[in-house]
Formats: sequence, structure tokens, C-alpha cells
Amino acid sequence: MTIRQEMLTSAKRSANLLGESASLVVSFVRGQLTPAGGFRGRSDTPDLYYSLFALDTLIALDAAGPDENTVSWIASFGDGADLDLVHLACLARCRAALGETGDQAIVRRIEAHRSDDGGYAESPGQGAGTAYGCFLALGARQDVGAPLSDTGAMADSLANLQRPEGGFGNSAEIPGASVPATAAAITVLRHLGRGVNEAAKAWLAGQIGPDGGMGAWSGAPMSDLLSTAVGLHALRHCDTAFDGVRRRCLDFIDSLWSSRGGFRGHQGDETLDCEYTFYGLLALGNLDG
Repeated sequence: MTIRQEMLTSAKRSANLLGESASLVVSFVRGQLTPAGGFRGRSDTPDLYYSLFALDTLIALDAAGPDENTVSWIASFGDGADLDLVHLACLARCRAALGETGDQAIVRRIEAHRSDDGGYAESPGQGAGTAYGCFLALGARQDVGAPLSDTGAMADSLANLQRPEGGFGNSAEIPGASVPATAAAITVLRHLGRGVNEAAKAWLAGQIGPDGGMGAWSGAPMSDLLSTAVGLHALRHCDTAFDGVRRRCLDFIDSLWSSRGGFRGHQGDETLDCEYTFYGLLALGNLDG
């Protein structure tokens, strides 16, 4: 199972908790579709990044797939010649959502982001990889059906990012651990066959706050939905039991829900979008059962 497939499987379980509200989510996401065929982000412009979250949300809730206008819009990006690593990964995931694989041109472009230490970085030509870069690159290669063969070098690159407290920083320049970087590293290492990093798992579990959410780093001023969703997802796939925290985690997620059918990113955020709506489903799904 790929990283994307795991996330979808988890997000699908959110329907058990959403109940009839699942139809509101579908309506909200469909309402973000632009005449151009892509889904809008935080402006009226269609955005490839937000479109992948829209497509995966609709798939997770068994809603009707994209129309021909959306298929054509995604096809307009070609082989991603003008895209950075984040958007290359988005393109690969959008095409996976459409059932398309085998784009070797995307693989070649991803490989341009290989760092000297065997990891991947958001910018080409770097000496060391980042946790996010490795997560994006591995997921994109899986999405186009080109699994990584040299797994040891990526694992070694990530090992250099683990901090004394147990979590991972995103890059060598960042001294402390972060929740998204740790979740990314745990997930990648597991997909590389390295098993569960127990120190990282323990650190990540300790980031669930009294409000039921996770901040981006220890001592962050507030919890956010992205960190909470990816943190819970990584922990769930390390066989973590949420019995003692499930209720307060659900309360935190519910506090970010809108009856319009979407989720916002944190308590100070007044905007709903497709990204955070998918993360709402991902967080809920990992707390189900």
C-alpha cells in the first residue's frame, strides 16, 4: 500500500464519525471547483495543491469523481516541467486519483531533487535532504509506479535529522523537532522497511496537548489541524492506542468544523479550504475504532 493509499484508507473511516454530515463535506468541496477545472485554494484561482486534497476528499467519501473539465485541467500540466517538488508530488497524486501511473518524466524531475546524502530536498542541488522532501519524493514515486530502489541512502539521510528529544527536524539547519517532520520521517522509514522508530513515536505521542490537538513543535502557541492529522496518522500506523486521548482529540477536531462542510486550520483561522478539510477527515478516520 502506498503512502497515498494509506491516507485514503484512514480518511475513508471518517464517514463512520461524520454520519449525515459527510454530504456537507462533499457539497463544500464540490463548491470549490472553478470553471477552469481545478479546485480553488484560498483565492478564486484554481490550484494544483488544493486540487489534490479536493480529489482525495471526494474519493474518501465515495463521491462522484472529477468531470472531463478537471481531467483536462490536470493534463494541461504535462510532465510538470515548470513545477517545484511540492507541485510535482501534487501532480503525481492527482494523476493517481485519476488512475494514471507510469509517468517516467515526472520521476526524472523528482530525481533532480536528490540530495548529495541520498535524501531529497525541496530545492535541487542540496547537500542534505529534508524530511518533507523525502516524504514528497517517495510518495510521488509510489504514485507513478516507480518505487525507490536505493532505500538505504534515504533512510540514512533521515537518520541525520533525528533530534536528541526523539523527534525529527525538517532539515539540518533546524535544531528542534517538529510534529509534521516527525510524522513524515516515521511514515517514510516505515515504508522503507525500517520498522517503527520508538523514540520518535514516544516523542510524537507526547505532543498531544490538553486540548486534544498537536502544535507544529513543542511549545507552539496553538494546536493546528495539519499537525494533529499527520501526527495521529503516523501514530495509528505505529499501533498506538488512543483510548486515553480519543475524546479530547475528537473535541479539538470538532472545534474546527463548520456546518458549511469544511474544516479550518486552527482556532484563529476563519477560512475553510480543501486542504484542511481533507486533514479533518484524516484526523477523524485515525480516531475511529
